[in-house]
Amino acid sequence: MSEAGKPAALAGGVGLTGVVMLGAGTAIGVSIFTVLQPAAEIGGSGLLIAVALAAVPTVFFAMVYAFLASALPRSGASYEWPRRFVHPLVGFLVAWLRILTNVGALTLLATVLVQYLGMAIALPVRPTMAIVFTLIFALNYVGVKVAAHAQTAMMAFLLVALATFVALGLPQGSMATMGSLASKGWLGVVFAVPLLISLFLGIEAAVEIGEEVRDPTHTIPKGIALAVALTAIVYVSVAATALLLLGPERLAASSAPLIEAAEAPLGRFALPLMLAAAAVSILKTLNATAMTFSRALFAMGRTGALPPALAAIHPRFGTPHRAVLLGYVLAMTAILLPSNLVFLLLAVNIPTMLKYLACCLAANNLARARPDLHANAALKWSRGTVRTLAWIGVACAGALIIAGLGADWRPYLLVFGWGLVGLVYWVVRRPSLRAEDGRTRA
Repeated sequence: MSEAGKPAALAGGVGLTGVVMLGAGTAIGVSIFTVLQPAAEIGGSGLLIAVALAAVPTVFFAMVYAFLASALPRSGASYEWPRRFVHPLVGFLVAWLRILTNVGALTLLATVLVQYLGMAIALPVRPTMAIVFTLIFALNYVGVKVAAHAQTAMMAFLLVALATFVALGLPQGSMATMGSLASKGWLGVVFAVPLLISLFLGIEAAVEIGEEVRDPTHTIPKGIALAVALTAIVYVSVAATALLLLGPERLAASSAPLIEAAEAPLGRFALPLMLAAAAVSILKTLNATAMTFSRALFAMGRTGALPPALAAIHPRFGTPHRAVLLGYVLAMTAILLPSNLVFLLLAVNIPTMLKYLACCLAANNLARARPDLHANAALKWSRGTVRTLAWIGVACAGALIIAGLGADWRPYLLVFGWGLVGLVYWVVRRPSLRAEDGRTRA
């Protein structure tokens, strides 16, 4: 409670730039440094077309999230929207699975960061990961505005580094090196799309801090649109430059494609510049993940789905400090476990698609059953438009979930098992949540 006797509120202060940098900063992460090689191996020069196709589902997801944010901005939105407009159990399971997703993502990102830094200096893996987690969660503890400023600064450095690579490398590239537009056929382009979807995951991250954004109903939709555009421009520019410099065959065979591609235009500066870009890219994705993770835990605590103590707000910093601390503890615990990067990546992507599917269903139900919220939304789209976008999003998410089965079935088993544990917990907690669900869904 505040001094005036009113419930404490989350501190605001994140503007349009922070929203754009949070969304684009989450999406433009480790994938740009790792996904080009396997995408080129599968799709050849057609990976450029595959990048464009991979952006299509993202556009629909982004539009749905933008509308929901313009109608009802909430911190922990990916939990709040399905809980209110689909079913409390759906919202709970989305958030419960995201605990697994976020812990896996934090572990994956920190592991890859240490591996990249290890190319320049030998570092102990687990102690380095612990230091990184401590710094990232400390930023989020003292204030979302501080964390957003750090995100903007890191994103600015990454954009400068990648722009330097494109500006110097593109003139030295050759269309003859790239070959035909789809060197491995159109089937290869199609098969590369599910892999390249990971480039755009997290573009909607700003909705998770909705109550901490200035004028969120207008700022978040604009920020999401700009983040999608910026991300697409960066990916197409970088992929095209790498293809023109190396060609699809060398790109597919390289273990560090961007570093190898940068050697021609940047010479001896290629390794330090691209290593620094990779490190900053991963750090800012870690920062954004910690930010959204803690807000999801806060939202679950606020409704009683998790212990209500997690809904506490720091009297000075205006942050959900206990939720931040829990996220930190979970991340620190995870570094003690053995990690398989491929397995972790798949375990992260499956719950993310389920989250998108649930939020699209929430948008459909809001437009269908809540004309009051639809009428008050800052984005004045018709109910039919919103429902059409929502069902397209549902179809895209469902198709991507099914498509991933061909890669590895084990992450699906892990997600199912964790979801089953959550279901048991929800059933046990359900009697105490019934009254709260009725009030908040009204």
